[in-house]
Amino acid sequence: MASNPFVQPFAKGQWGEDEEPEQTDRGIGASPQAGAAVGGGDAAAAAESWRAGVEQPLVPDSRGQPVTKATASAVGHSPLIQNLSTKVIDLLYWRDIKQTGIVFGSVLLLLFSLTQFSVVSVIAYLALAALSATISFRIYKSVLQAVQKTDEGHPFKAYLDMDATLSEEQIQKYADSALVYVNSIVKELRRLFLVQDLVDSLKFAVLMWLLTYVGAIFNGLTLMIMAVVSMFTLPVVYEKYQAQIDQYLGLVRTHVNSVVAKIQAKIPGAKRKTE
Repeated sequence: MASNPFVQPFAKGQWGEDEEPEQTDRGIGASPQAGAAVGGGDAAAAAESWRAGVEQPLVPDSRGQPVTKATASAVGHSPLIQNLSTKVIDLLYWRDIKQTGIVFGSVLLLLFSLTQFSVVSVIAYLALAALSATISFRIYKSVLQAVQKTDEGHPFKAYLDMDATLSEEQIQKYADSALVYVNSIVKELRRLFLVQDLVDSLKFAVLMWLLTYVGAIFNGLTLMIMAVVSMFTLPVVYEKYQAQIDQYLGLVRTHVNSVVAKIQAKIPGAKRKTE
């Protein structure tokens, strides 16, 4: 599958205690391809510079090896994550229209319900609906067996006999996979709040300032609904119009890098250390 920003994990690479992150992955210093796009105004080169970013290292896997954007979704940090990523991608790209429709509709219905009722009420109503369905089916099958004089047993016997417990190995796999992302997020937040790089901290501050206006207009549930709709629509649109979108994103990225580089050059102490 082609590189896709909608299915890539948004995490940073692994650096040493005294090392600075690479310029190409941080989006501050423009790459050679990006510089060519800015100088010559070549949209194709700008799109190429956008695609080139997929090879930058992201979070390390459980063995300490860096995982790139191009391999994160295909390789994964473990067979468990690989299988989960494949299922999520299939859902977001509507590979199975019926399955994706059920998941998409259920999530939207749940979120819209939370906008009208409290969490306790929604959970109670969902539990009552599930119990009504299972009890009705149980009684129906019992009556049917009594009338037909058959002994098919409990209608949910297959599910009752299914092993639903999590083994220690499975729990350890989930914990290890989550720990990689948690550690990466903690390191990045520490880097931003302790102003390891002045420009990055200023950009983060601007982002938080913009979010105050977003929060004044939308509440959390509204943002979640918008995020769910975007997750199930944007990947399909990107897949269909990938060339055009990459072209414009590449141009935007190179122009932003150029502006940030100029600002960075004028701020004392904001220049990055050259490796």
